[in-house]
Amino acid sequence: MKFFKSLYIHKQLYIYLAIISVCFLMSYWIHFLYSLGWILVTLIIVLLTFDLIILYKPKSAITARRILPDKFSNSDNNIVPITISNLYSFKVFLKVIDELPIQFQKRDFLYETSLESNENHNFEYLVRPVDRGEYFFGHLNIFVSSVLKIVKRRYQFQNEQMVMVYPSIIQMQKYDFLAISNSLNEFGLKKIRRIGHTSEFEQIKEYVSGDDFRTVNWKATAKRAQLMVNQFQDEKSQPIYSIIDTGRVMKMPFNELKLLDYAINSALAFSNIALKKQDKVGMLSFSKKIENFLPAVSKLTYLNKILEVLYNIETKFTDSDFGLLYAQLKRKVTHRSLLLLYTNFEHLSALKRQMPYLQAISKKHMLVVIFFENTELETLINQNSTELQDIYHKTIAEKFSFEKKLMVKELQKHGIQSILTKPENLTINTINKYLEIKARGLI
Repeated sequence: MKFFKSLYIHKQLYIYLAIISVCFLMSYWIHFLYSLGWILVTLIIVLLTFDLIILYKPKSAITARRILPDKFSNSDNNIVPITISNLYSFKVFLKVIDELPIQFQKRDFLYETSLESNENHNFEYLVRPVDRGEYFFGHLNIFVSSVLKIVKRRYQFQNEQMVMVYPSIIQMQKYDFLAISNSLNEFGLKKIRRIGHTSEFEQIKEYVSGDDFRTVNWKATAKRAQLMVNQFQDEKSQPIYSIIDTGRVMKMPFNELKLLDYAINSALAFSNIALKKQDKVGMLSFSKKIENFLPAVSKLTYLNKILEVLYNIETKFTDSDFGLLYAQLKRKVTHRSLLLLYTNFEHLSALKRQMPYLQAISKKHMLVVIFFENTELETLINQNSTELQDIYHKTIAEKFSFEKKLMVKELQKHGIQSILTKPENLTINTINKYLEIKARGLI
């Protein structure tokens, strides 16, 4: 039974059989083709038997291995390497079919190659998950045929391998490197002019060209008989919270990824940078109820706990309770903190309904409301419209787009910071706002 399950007919055999059939058909008019047809039948049977023997004589002459990491990074291209070895004593032709997880909805994976005797071959392919969770890979199927190409033998390896898809670890590492190298502006993050000084004094040092004259320490200058200046550093250990709205407004997809997942990826990358800058980082998720709350901590190892909580967050189909959020912050977050609220408003009226709670939160904390541009509307706005119906659609799209800009003005009017961003630029703009607030000493 195992033999028959692994045995497949090569398409080349059907070509041979078609040629034989033509010979028998034409033998009605050309008689010698009848004998030729039977000779070919005999030859095919001999070659078929020989092909079966050389392919099945070794118990296992092909080895293959799919190398999976412990975690995939959501919304990023993840590499899946495969290594294959040929232990046959002759050249073989291979077709590789990997059974990808059902979440990818890809059923046409095929990789073809040939291997000489005792040759190893490595290749890799990319997968891009757009949902967090468990991804199960099926069999790694290798179909082997000899140079005769009459039958194929199937080998199967590594069934039911599971990989966990976590928030974008790749994105987090990318911005982590940029933060260390002070090159954030290369990725679109603008440089912020420092206004005044933060409150944390670091040391007194000798004046060098370019130092601000306003920082001259005259007492130290008199003692040392040379110009000495005070050096300041960014204030550290400031509490910063990523607050994620998991209500129905965050279910909207852009480029196959939900707004919630954009927010989660951004919160992870931002938290990593804030911890590297020695600030305290916490998080909160809410909809109809408070789902997760992590107090602000400055330990680098705390990022693992944040990652595990973000992994399990899912959107709900309910309206979020901002009053409950205000009550939770009032009770749990007692020190003035920077609050990054990831949410979305499609209508100005929706923002105004929540404005009293946002105002109440901003009185005690530095609140930044982060919401999203509808990039689908841009397509409608920028297209040339000639039909009356298309003009209506374009006008409505422009109205919704203009309302987003009005929301920014409405928040500014009440002294609340905001970020209106395209989903794909969320992480960049969030980090930029954080650097701006730190530079201006607003918290």
